[in-house]
Amino acid sequence: MPPKISPLLALKVSHFRNYLFGAFVSDIGSQMQIVAVSWQVYEMTGNPASLGLIGVANFVPILLFSLVGGLVADKVDRKKLLIITYSLQTIIAFTLFLLSFTHLINPALIYLILVLVSTVQSFSLPGRQAVLPNLVPKKYFMNAVSLQTLQFQGATMIGPAIAGILIGGFGVPSVYLLNALSFLFFIGVVFSLKIALQSHDREVEFSLSSISEGVKFVAGVPILYTTMILDFLATFFGTATILMPVFAKDVLHVGPQGLGLLYSAPAIGGVLAGFVLSSWHQVKNQGKVIITSIILYGLATIGFGLSNAFPVSIFFLILVGFGDMLSTIIRNTIRQMVTPDHLRGRMSSVMRIFFQGGPQLGEIEAGFLAKAIGGPATVVIGGMGVILITSLVAWKSKELRTYHGKELAV
Repeated sequence: MPPKISPLLALKVSHFRNYLFGAFVSDIGSQMQIVAVSWQVYEMTGNPASLGLIGVANFVPILLFSLVGGLVADKVDRKKLLIITYSLQTIIAFTLFLLSFTHLINPALIYLILVLVSTVQSFSLPGRQAVLPNLVPKKYFMNAVSLQTLQFQGATMIGPAIAGILIGGFGVPSVYLLNALSFLFFIGVVFSLKIALQSHDREVEFSLSSISEGVKFVAGVPILYTTMILDFLATFFGTATILMPVFAKDVLHVGPQGLGLLYSAPAIGGVLAGFVLSSWHQVKNQGKVIITSIILYGLATIGFGLSNAFPVSIFFLILVGFGDMLSTIIRNTIRQMVTPDHLRGRMSSVMRIFFQGGPQLGEIEAGFLAKAIGGPATVVIGGMGVILITSLVAWKSKELRTYHGKELAV
């Protein structure tokens, strides 16, 4: 049994505590917007394939700009980067509000706006990942990663539930307005931080070689590229999120309020996983824990696809989130701890291509496959794919099977 510590240890650091709360508010708004966009598109079209196009709009900027965004995060003042990028996201969210409120919105405009959102996030998210070592001492780092993941899962749990209530009571535009306000709150928190948020190595140049340095670093560390590939493949097959409107409207018949709860359920499991890991000083046999948790994720995905009862669906989605977050927290800790500070932004941008590229491409696949064979069958096949892929990667990668994470001891 790993030695226990206080699950809130890193919150002793005031800079980290304030930043975490600001990120929590902002992430609640972002998760609300994800629900609103998917519901709005499906209401307009009634076509699961239109949900898959959301994945296209999100993925193209990830592919084009993530590596550049990571380099920017390693070069510039990360505080200024976050303020600028979140100001742009505020403007975008307010534009969505105005277009929806005036009934000028249509699916094509939504896809275009999502391209803009994903482009800006290609710069903001590497910045957010890279600032964590500036906020806490190294000895608190695994605890801070767990709390950061717990914060995000809490936002993912609360945001969709609020969105469902708002959509049912006040309409989609109200969600976009609150999201814009949540970004403004985060900007205020970042602006108020009295600590430098920048790389210790400011000499990095804007060049192709500097961009490729992050790729070469990841390619030279087996545990990094193995976990990223596994992450990409598992989320490609297992992502059922984009089909939630199909399940809420056509399978479970629970409307927008039920849709919000379906989106929230995996985050409940993620919060439970975060609490478990945040109280552990170190996790032994980390590779085996990653493998086991992803297989649990696949099994629970199959269970969700087979269910036609709302409470049972919620239960399996909680298991989905628990398995996913056990793996995610350990993988994120490994990546941060083995990466030099001057490469954190670029490593995070490479990670984003795998971490978000898998789900986004999976959404495209799921949307079009669901149009052909239906949502439930698509999800069951995806869960089976997760188990198969995880078993193959575990069989082929001795580095993953035997990884213990001894270098993460503090």
